[in-house]
Amino acid sequence: MIYINEKKIEKLKSKMNKKNICVFMDYDKTITTNDSQDSWAASANKEIMGENLSNELDKYYEKYRPIEIDYNIDVKEKEKYMIEWYQKCMDLYYKYNITKTSLRDSINNTNMKLRKGVKEFLYKLYKNDIPVIILSAGIGNTIEQKLENEKCYYSNIEIISNFLKFDEQDKMIKFSGNLIHTLNKDIDKLADINIKNKIEKREYRIVIGDLIEDINMIGKYKDERTLKIGFLNENIEENIEVYKDNFDIVCTKDSNFFDIENIILGRS
Repeated sequence: MIYINEKKIEKLKSKMNKKNICVFMDYDKTITTNDSQDSWAASANKEIMGENLSNELDKYYEKYRPIEIDYNIDVKEKEKYMIEWYQKCMDLYYKYNITKTSLRDSINNTNMKLRKGVKEFLYKLYKNDIPVIILSAGIGNTIEQKLENEKCYYSNIEIISNFLKFDEQDKMIKFSGNLIHTLNKDIDKLADINIKNKIEKREYRIVIGDLIEDINMIGKYKDERTLKIGFLNENIEENIEVYKDNFDIVCTKDSNFFDIENIILGRS
C-alpha cells in the first residue's frame, strides 16, 4: 500500500461490522494479478482458439488500454472509445464461432492468476455472510469458471458481467444483456431486483477496483459510508495523486489482499 486515509479508515472501522457491510469488486487486475491475462484474453487462448482471435484482441488492447487509463481525456470522449473497443471485441467472438467447449478449454489453459490472499478474503466474506458483487466489464463465463476452478465461487457472490450464451449445440449465439464497459459499471442500473434486495439493508459499502471509474459500481452510495480501495497498476507516478484524491486506500500493483482483509474484517 502506498496511501491510506487513516482518519476516514478509523472513522469507518468504528461503525462498520460484518452485518452492515457489502463488498463490490472489479475482477481483471483487481481480483487477478496485474500481469495476468484479462478475462477477454483468457477466453481466447491461442492453442485452443487459434492465433487470429487472440492477435486481434491483443491489437485492440494495445490501442484502447492507454485511453482507458488516461485520466486527462474527457469522460464523454473516453466513453465513445470504450464502447467502440468492447463492441469490436464482441464482434470477434461472433466472427470466430466460439463454442462452450472451446471457451471452457481456453479458460482452463489461461495465464490468469488470482491476486495473493484473495481466496482467503473471499472465504472470510462467505463465512461471515457478507454479500459480494463482482461487477466486471470482462467475460462473466470466464470469471465464474476461474472462481469455480479455484474453489472460491461461494453462494454469497453475485457476478454482473458480459455473459456469452450458447445454443443446444454449444455454439455461441449472443452476449446477454446490455454491453458492460469501463464507464457504465453501476449497480443501480445493472443489478436485478434480487441482487438489490441482498444489499439494500447494508448501510456501508466497500468498493475495490483498479480504475477510478470502478467507484461507480456502488451507484448512489458515493459518500462517507463507502470505503474505496484502488489498485494502481500502471503509470504510478503519473496517476498517484488522482488515485489519492479518489480512493481511501491506494495499493501498488504487487499488493495483496491480506492487508485489505485485516483492515476490513480484522484477523479473527
